[in-house]
Amino acid sequence: MRAWLLPEGSTGFDKLYLDELPDPEPGPGEILIEPTAWSLNYRDFLVASGHYFGGPIAQPSIPLSDGAGKVVAIGEGVTSRRVGDDVQSTFFQGWFNGPPKLVPALGDGGAPGMLAEKVVLDQHGVISIARSLDMDQAACLPCAGVTAWNALFEGGNPLQPGQKVLVMGTGGVSLIALRLAKAAGAEVIATSSSDEKLEQVKALGADHVINYKDTPDWGTYVKEKFGGANKIVEVGGTGTLEQSMNACAPLAEIALIGVLAGGNPPDPRGLMFTGSSMRGIFVGSASMASELNAFVDKHHLEFPVGKTFAFEEADKAFAHGWGPDSFGKTVISLG
Repeated sequence: MRAWLLPEGSTGFDKLYLDELPDPEPGPGEILIEPTAWSLNYRDFLVASGHYFGGPIAQPSIPLSDGAGKVVAIGEGVTSRRVGDDVQSTFFQGWFNGPPKLVPALGDGGAPGMLAEKVVLDQHGVISIARSLDMDQAACLPCAGVTAWNALFEGGNPLQPGQKVLVMGTGGVSLIALRLAKAAGAEVIATSSSDEKLEQVKALGADHVINYKDTPDWGTYVKEKFGGANKIVEVGGTGTLEQSMNACAPLAEIALIGVLAGGNPPDPRGLMFTGSSMRGIFVGSASMASELNAFVDKHHLEFPVGKTFAFEEADKAFAHGWGPDSFGKTVISLG
């Protein structure tokens, strides 16, 4: 089979190479999948550059956590899957439900990666794809989709109809959160530095848009103009956290997800004035992924695929996903 790999000690996605590997075989309790679609996440760039948790990868490794395809073989004792099932990967291999667990995560150099023509996973390391999605869109959900779902609907303060949601930028998590929030009856405020991308975000359903270059104090603007946001999908990290705290409505929740914008952590006293809270988000469980897919089918949702590349063009997909023209999810597909 063909597979894309990162070399030992990889320092960037420019080190990706396509290789021929022996076909894997499923062992007891395992299934063999032939993916037909994959998607990129910011985390994949961190793995490739050696800046992910644990540092540079210690051996040649197949990247990516997100893929969708068909089960083509099953190992001894497999009862939960059949040949022909349409499935998508789950980010964490072993976090099925309940509180977060420190278990293997696909594509990090220490666990299997999805960017190959054949992948062996535990029978419980996948879920059925949403019936209303094609493979390309299903491949967008294992990391970014579940992260957005967790941010909006999990924890002690799930999103309610009529509440306001603030999403930041035009990456996969933010745009999927936008679509989920609108389907749940929320009012969505979106930020970006590009007026062109903000027009695209409005076309996806955003009620209000803010160019944060034109309005650098956008958190205060959200508070004064809209009364604040009840849910803030915080993908920037320390560099944007102070603005997010300024944007809080009373008893709001900041879902702390990303590290896109560097900077010093702000004084947390900003949360005190609105009684708001912050909840750390690290993707989510298989149970959350299944709940997300049920919600997708109920509301017949579709998600923005920014650009699609052939399997042989995976290196070009990485270059596009890292570039300024990226919008939403970058997908690799057998099409």
